[in-house]
Amino acid sequence: MNKLPLLTIFLLTCFIGSAQPITKTDLKFLHKKEDSLKIYSVQLLQGINDIDRFKADSIFTRVFVRALKTTNSFYYPFDSVESISKLYAPDSSFRIYTWQMVVNENMTRQHGAIQMRTADGSLKLFPLIDKSDIMQNISDSIGDNKGWVGALYYRIVETKDKGQNIYTLLGYDENNIRSTRKIIEILQFVYGQPVFGDPIFSFEKDSINRAPISRYILEFKKDAGARLTYDDDMNMIIFEHLISETNEPKKKWTYIGDGDYEGFKWVNGKWLHINKVFTQITPDGQAPVPRPVNGGGNLLDDKLPKQ
Repeated sequence: MNKLPLLTIFLLTCFIGSAQPITKTDLKFLHKKEDSLKIYSVQLLQGINDIDRFKADSIFTRVFVRALKTTNSFYYPFDSVESISKLYAPDSSFRIYTWQMVVNENMTRQHGAIQMRTADGSLKLFPLIDKSDIMQNISDSIGDNKGWVGALYYRIVETKDKGQNIYTLLGYDENNIRSTRKIIEILQFVYGQPVFGDPIFSFEKDSINRAPISRYILEFKKDAGARLTYDDDMNMIIFEHLISETNEPKKKWTYIGDGDYEGFKWVNGKWLHINKVFTQITPDGQAPVPRPVNGGGNLLDDKLPKQ
């Protein structure tokens, strides 16, 4: 690339606002790093073997951190690095980056980082370390950035409770060769530090009440394409109701959507489970879908790379 695209210039103008702008020298540096990041982000997914992919991931991470150390990099969109999810919080207090590396056909590893907005444009970064493979109970765990349940995020919903900002993240995880997962995650900042998970997913209105959980995991048959999205008009998280196609409920890799939809509604500081969102089964092809990728290059669930 020889010139900054018009979209990048427009986004920079909108985001920077009253903050100190990125200097021409720093823009040139970021532009050069972006070219490198674009190459390595593809290699960490499509490398010939796991050694090549690990190497690409290591180089990508080092180059990315160097780029982020540039003053006011928070406002640089990195819009050509399309295989990386880049989401600004609705209140622009932070930006979260997530990506995945294919280890082998049965393992995909997630990586990420949270970049905080700072008054002087300096870097405040929290690396995200995926520990989901060693967690005893993934739905109930609560951890910091070093105890993260890995996912590629495609939507952030901001709510409040008692003056505390609560960010609900919708994410995607390739999981393994048999099943895919979508995750509803909670992120809060406690004394300036990120905390993932909070037992605010309530099932108190269900016919069979069960204890609240800290995050919601939707696991289903590989490539079944179960939907999980946030409906702005309904102000509700909506997802497909799943059933085992082989009548084996313990085997999550047999789960597929049955055309019906469940949801979570924000009520009194918690996500209240709605067992049936619609009064009738949704006809094929008319399911609610997330909005397409926006101009900033942010990825939504049906646009994330699938290997």
